[in-house]
Amino acid sequence: MDRENDYEVFAAGDVVLQHGATLRDARLAYKTYGTLNADKSNAIVYPTWYSGWHWDNEWLIGEGMALDPADYFIIVPNMLGNGLSTSPSNTPPPYDRSRFPKVTFYDNVALQHRLVTEHFGIERLPLVTGWSMGAGQSYQWAVAYPEMVERIAPFCGSSVTSVHNQVFLEGVKAAITADAAWNNGWYTEQPTTGLRAAARVYAGWGFSQAFYWNHEYTKLGFSSLEDFLVGFWEGFFLQRDANNLLTMLWTWQNGDVGQTPGFDGDTVRALNSIKARTLSIPGEKDLYFPPEDEEWAAGHIPNAEVRVIPSTWGHFAGHGSNPKDVRFVDDAIKELLTH
Repeated sequence: MDRENDYEVFAAGDVVLQHGATLRDARLAYKTYGTLNADKSNAIVYPTWYSGWHWDNEWLIGEGMALDPADYFIIVPNMLGNGLSTSPSNTPPPYDRSRFPKVTFYDNVALQHRLVTEHFGIERLPLVTGWSMGAGQSYQWAVAYPEMVERIAPFCGSSVTSVHNQVFLEGVKAAITADAAWNNGWYTEQPTTGLRAAARVYAGWGFSQAFYWNHEYTKLGFSSLEDFLVGFWEGFFLQRDANNLLTMLWTWQNGDVGQTPGFDGDTVRALNSIKARTLSIPGEKDLYFPPEDEEWAAGHIPNAEVRVIPSTWGHFAGHGSNPKDVRFVDDAIKELLTH
């Protein structure tokens, strides 16, 4: 089966975004796993992450796992800008490519909420979970729809993008846009020099110092550091569209549940409003979503716990690449679902 075409599309019509632009004929690509039960009480929303596609989430879905399709109806919506849902790369003029509008976490989740309620008729969600930007969307769900979301399990992500995290992303953005071929977003061929440079920037952030010290990349099948930098990181970025990456990067940099309508930028008040039982699962050595950020957020959420993944894999402790980390995340979510 061609996984790139193995999904469904929710046609949302014209969607007015938080920053004022209208996405016309907005399309939300999604994939479901399992069967919705008769009373529609077993749905889990599991959003995608920065540049990820729905199939990249499948490592946490399976028989005997917390997200078991035999028990749950798992909905994986693709973020706006990821190339499958409405994005710079697939939007017709005039909002194509460099003119694609600014999209927030709230915009993404509002569209997902329409999919869940209008298309499926679901009124309650036992769980929303996700890695990285998927974690940000989990927090956003709990703030925007507190009566609907019973539990959230954000892993290796945050409710508000820290200033340090924003600085890291400035490096990724600068690498892409420094390539003359980028042409202010009006390229006809991908700016591959910029994408390769962005990959090199990202490589120092995605995994921890200890990961590199211990040559853990050999466990992923790479024979040397350079093999890893080219084979894993450059290979990863070269599959992506530059404008799509920059759109999602803006979403990430501007992530803040305090920007949810009604909270006037007050992040703490937004966190205070969460009714969902919250289990935040940061990576011990995550360089841009460190555990202390989630400890801070949990201190403002009425029913929250932080459980740190004891891993040297940095941010990618939540990526599904390391079996030990997979078990830790899966066990934590299993326990959450029993309470």
